[in-house]
Amino acid sequence: MDFGKYKYQQSKRTHAAKQNQKITHLKEVKFKPKIEEHDYQFKLRNALRFLDDGDKVKIKVVFYGRMMAHKDMGRTLLNKFLEEVGERSVVEQPIMDEGRNMFMILAPPRKQK
Repeated sequence: MDFGKYKYQQSKRTHAAKQNQKITHLKEVKFKPKIEEHDYQFKLRNALRFLDDGDKVKIKVVFYGRMMAHKDMGRTLLNKFLEEVGERSVVEQPIMDEGRNMFMILAPPRKQK
């Protein structure tokens, strides 16, 4: 077999492999600790839509100024979010505190074959 034919077949194999691949993106939803209920519900719906589309979601609570003294409010908010999402997600990374941010990463549940 000549090299040109081999190279062509190789490119066809890689193209077929790329078509079968599922790409997941990491979407981010930002909160402040003192978020209003309507804004919270709006961001919750967006996160659920991202999960249903098969993307991972990073839920982030950003603390500004004197809010740093109330880290417990952020943890409460993330736990509330996790309860409301329920079975529609899997916790990929639990709640982590990183400077002025507190976050967790949720992934869509794996489908049973």
